Amino acid sequence: MARTAKLAGKNVTINNLLPGAFDTDRLRGTMEGAVKKTGQSMEVVRENRIKTIPSARFGNADEFGATCAFLCSAHAGYITGQNVLIDGGAYPGTY
Repeated sequence: MARTAKLAGKNVTINNLLPGAFDTDRLRGTMEGAVKKTGQSMEVVRENRIKTIPSARFGNADEFGATCAFLCSAHAGYITGQNVLIDGGAYPGTY
């Protein structure tokens, strides 16, 4: 759909923003579940999760918002039909 002249030809862009682990209530809830399940401390669970991310940290809401705003802006008008990974390098492949 995103690559059809019917849409792209009228400056309608469709892209996917694919976030990885962001510091959110949801992530903290998941880690709390891991604490209960494994008996490890929150610090250990958090450190182990961060070790799986090449950037060695979780994303933050400002980064997500800025990427989303860019994709919705005129500056990204020539980008359509794309999957944009915002995951600190966690995905092991390339597109």
